[in-house]
Amino acid sequence: MPLRPTRPSFFPLLVIAAVLAAVAPRSARAQQPAEKGVLGAGLIVGEPTGVTGKYYLTDDHAIDLAIGGAVVGRGLQVHGDFLWHPWVLDQEPSFALPLYIGIGGRILNHNAGGSDDEDHVRIGVRGPVGILFDFTRIPLDVFAEVAGVLDYHTRGDDNFGVDFNAGIGARYYF
Repeated sequence: MPLRPTRPSFFPLLVIAAVLAAVAPRSARAQQPAEKGVLGAGLIVGEPTGVTGKYYLTDDHAIDLAIGGAVVGRGLQVHGDFLWHPWVLDQEPSFALPLYIGIGGRILNHNAGGSDDEDHVRIGVRGPVGILFDFTRIPLDVFAEVAGVLDYHTRGDDNFGVDFNAGIGARYYF
């Protein structure tokens, strides 16, 4: 039997969410800048690929979360980070380019694809670094980040390892 790539079981939910976001009614105030809220929701592509959220505690501190399929890590990944935005590379009337760093954690339910004895859970500490293209006239941001992860593996004799995450994404703010 030929091997076929499988989509994660949450893939239909991502498609439905994207379609609903695309057809949602828009505000008629096109001439005025939109008021940007503190809670953003969107999509992330990379490691993981799924949904992401961000909540601003202050202007330069935030918490972000993501849940999705880990393509390289092969499984379902959930991570959350505390972020600090200490530097702004550029500030224009229509956008800002802040850099951010953070600390957080992740859980990866690794699916080896073979027998059940190869499946395991990885629990780790994440250190993300990223750049944010933050629009000021519309409630949207686009980001790119990389993160080093120090993992504890629940299987095998070598229980610690280093891993990397990388992703790009966008969030709409409410």
